[in-house]
Amino acid sequence: MAEVKSTNREALLAQLREDTVWDVVVIGGGATGAGIALDAASRGLRTVLLEAQDFSSGTSSRSTKLIHGGVRYMKNPRDWGLVREALKERRILIKNAPHLVHSKPFILPCYKKGEREFYTIGLGIYSAMTYGGYNIGRTSSLSREDTLMRLPGVKPEGLMGGVQFFDGQFDDARLDVALVRTAFEHGAVPLNYMPVTAICREGGMIRSVTAQDKETGEEFVIRTKMVFNAAGAWVDPIRRMVDPEASTLVRVSRGSHILLDNSFMPGDTGMLIPKTRDGRVLFAIPWHGMLLVGTTDVEQKDADFDPQVSEEEINFMIETASGYLEKPITRADVKASFAGLRPLFNPQATGSVVSTAKVSREHAVIPEFGNMITVTGGKWTAYRKMAEHAMLVATLRHLIPPRLCVTKDLPIFRDPNWDYASLEVEAEGSEAADDKVVQFALYARDNEFARTPEDVLFRRLRLGQMNSARTEALIQKIAEAFGLPMSEVKEVATPVETCDIEVCDEPKCETATLDKVDAEPVEVQVEEKKADDQK
Repeated sequence: MAEVKSTNREALLAQLREDTVWDVVVIGGGATGAGIALDAASRGLRTVLLEAQDFSSGTSSRSTKLIHGGVRYMKNPRDWGLVREALKERRILIKNAPHLVHSKPFILPCYKKGEREFYTIGLGIYSAMTYGGYNIGRTSSLSREDTLMRLPGVKPEGLMGGVQFFDGQFDDARLDVALVRTAFEHGAVPLNYMPVTAICREGGMIRSVTAQDKETGEEFVIRTKMVFNAAGAWVDPIRRMVDPEASTLVRVSRGSHILLDNSFMPGDTGMLIPKTRDGRVLFAIPWHGMLLVGTTDVEQKDADFDPQVSEEEINFMIETASGYLEKPITRADVKASFAGLRPLFNPQATGSVVSTAKVSREHAVIPEFGNMITVTGGKWTAYRKMAEHAMLVATLRHLIPPRLCVTKDLPIFRDPNWDYASLEVEAEGSEAADDKVVQFALYARDNEFARTPEDVLFRRLRLGQMNSARTEALIQKIAEAFGLPMSEVKEVATPVETCDIEVCDEPKCETATLDKVDAEPVEVQVEEKKADDQK
């Protein structure tokens, strides 16, 4: 095997025990937090990344597996700027992580007169937004015959043709782990299973963050010059560690998916269903030898670490997809389901109340509490741009030294030792590959921050979202290899919704109040905000 720098946890913890003032502490190890940690570390800043569970175990491993501009936003010209920026990021990701992100053809089947012409124009504009070297495929109008040939499994009755376009597909959990690993290569100290339990503010500035190792119970007081709050759907509990009366910035939306056998759509092309009764679009996408169908948009009051798919959502996806597939779907055909939570900037902050399905996925960068910057909203595709924007705001507020962002051309870590896709196929097919999976699990523990069997099977590999029977069998074998009794594995792997929130009451530390001026969200367009932040 090629030599890879070990991610030894004890060595990382030893760095936290040193009496060091870090440049940056990032709270949250999903796409946003990993992106910020990578941006900071690649600028030479001393960076700590803290995640309460495993990296990407929340929303960032439960997406629709698309790197895209967002075709549904084409309805509103006011969102076109957001779409174009995402399409630029799509091309950058394919360049920097070709082992994890690739171009994928999609077809929108048309059953009504005039639909093909209408959607050809709309998706043509979508494709045209990638001028300047960011295009990944040409949009084209298809005849009925071409549609049936390129999209096997589509319902032939009434089909009048289709429109083919291209977007990006990726492995979300593996990309997140790769981002964390890249940040580590640039000197960051990433630690999962390290929930933040307290934040100390003194003299109007945050002086330290307290985190607890869930494996040993050891507490670490981490002194820092600034904090990025990138906890996704859980940014508000982090903010309330500083001010228990802090306003609510985030509404939470649940997006659910189901997995079907690939016999429903046996080709390599994905399908876009343009209209659903919840105001969204629905995708049916070949993924890891199965067919992924999603997503929904349901507001959820509590930000659970393990959100569950409702029967109503499953029935909605079955009903909608069945209208476009030749082979009817039954409830028994659903092999697995999963849901993720989207953090949406609270529309009530602007005085209006709308459904979460109509809320834009624009991100917000919010300076508050002197030297904390909360980053919320956005979507996977824009993680790099969000990080660059957050770092710009930190620079303009003199929280970090001015240094150039290099992530636009920074290759994302690629492990030379394992072919993950092939291993998944072997592991799902039979028990013959079990020893090989255990060997990989030990490697992932030492080189990819994996701490539990679930970390290996749900995120470093994706068996957990595809085959529950094989996953259950392998969990026991990996637990034995890790030296973990099954009772302990369950305790470590079961996510807890939040840690105990406490306001630091040490001498000289005072509970902070949210500054109303600081709480104004910084909008998406960096160019516009540069002037605002300098005022």
